[in-house]
Amino acid sequence: MGFLIPRFKDIVDIFIIAFLIYQSFLIIRKSGGYQVLWGLFFILFLYFLASIFELQVLSSLLSGVRTYWIMAIVILFQPELRAIISKFNLAREFQSVFNRTEGTSVYTPIIDAVSSMSMRKTGALIVLENKRKLNEYIHNSEMIDSVISTRLILTIFNTKSVLHDGAIIVRGNRIVAAKVVLPLSKNSEYSRKFGTRHLAGIGITENTDAVAIIVSEETGNVSVAKAGVINVDIAFEELMQILTDAGK
Repeated sequence: MGFLIPRFKDIVDIFIIAFLIYQSFLIIRKSGGYQVLWGLFFILFLYFLASIFELQVLSSLLSGVRTYWIMAIVILFQPELRAIISKFNLAREFQSVFNRTEGTSVYTPIIDAVSSMSMRKTGALIVLENKRKLNEYIHNSEMIDSVISTRLILTIFNTKSVLHDGAIIVRGNRIVAAKVVLPLSKNSEYSRKFGTRHLAGIGITENTDAVAIIVSEETGNVSVAKAGVINVDIAFEELMQILTDAGK
C-alpha cells in the first residue's frame, strides 16, 4: 500500500498543476473565453460517453475532430495563453512566437491599401524603416505620427491630396511621415528602366536597411526594393512574406 502514500515532490507537483489550472481559469473567465472552453469540455464529455456506450458513429465523428482539438485551443485562446505565459514569465520562446504571429497584423492594413491602389493604378511609395533610423529623410517631410490604417494610406496617396507626392515612412506600427523626398538610385541599369518613384524606392534601400514598396501608377504593378535590388510584379502573398521576414 506504500504506493498510495504521496511523496513530498508529488504534493508539490499537484499543487503547481492545480495553481496553474486555477490561474488559467481566472484569466479565461475574465477574457470571456470560458464559454468556448465549456463547449470543448462538452465535446470531450460526449466523446467519453460514446466510448462507454459504444456509439460507433458518434465515436468516429469525434475521433476525427479530436486531432484538431489542440490546434483549436491554441487558435481560440492565443491571447489567454499569452497572458498565462506572461504572468508566470515562462517560455520566452513561446512569447516570441505569439508576438511574431500578432506582428503580421501590422502589415495587413498596408497589404490592403497596396491591393486597392494597385487595382486603381494609384502611384505609391511606402518605406518600412528597419534598424537604421531614417531621421534625416523625415526632417524635411510632413510629420504624421499616426497608427497605420488602410484608410489613412489611401487618403495620403489620393491624387487630390497635397501629401500624395513623395513617400511615407513606417516605423513599427506607425506612419511617422509623409511627402518624404528620397535619394534616387544612380544605378544606370535602373535609370533606363524605371521612373522617379521606383528609383527613389531603390535609392533609399541602397543607403539603408529599409524596405520599399512601390505601386506603379501606369500599370498598377507592385514592386519591392531591398538592399538596392528591386523585384517587380510581386504577388500579394509574396509581399506579405517579404514584409514578415523584414520585420523579424
